[in-house]
Amino acid sequence: AGTQPEVCDFLGRCLCHPGVAGLQCDSCQPGHHSFPTCQECNCDAVGSVERTCGPSGQCLCHNNYAGLSCDQCAPGYYSYPSCLPCQCSPDGSQHDICESVSGQCWCQTGVTGRQCDRCLSAADSFPY
Repeated sequence: AGTQPEVCDFLGRCLCHPGVAGLQCDSCQPGHHSFPTCQECNCDAVGSVERTCGPSGQCLCHNNYAGLSCDQCAPGYYSYPSCLPCQCSPDGSQHDICESVSGQCWCQTGVTGRQCDRCLSAADSFPY
């Protein structure tokens, strides 16, 4: 499946399709996945540990990155490509997960602030 039909080099070895490797053209080259199609990994330069991926195309991500290509923030982080920790208050937030762009934590009832670290006052509820 990985060889070019009836094409050999001067030593009689099979020539592989692009992205395919091995003496019998039976595996993907480094940086490719999903034999026999052998697609490029496309790992994000910032979020991935290296530019190679597993057989399914999953890149190895740094702790604060997620996604097949490591091109988004992991839960608990926000503001791709920086992927900063949410730092939500464990007492005032619903989870240690925040909105992916602004970093606004999901606050419990009666709590406010980006990190859910302040009690909601009457002025916060009625700004008029």
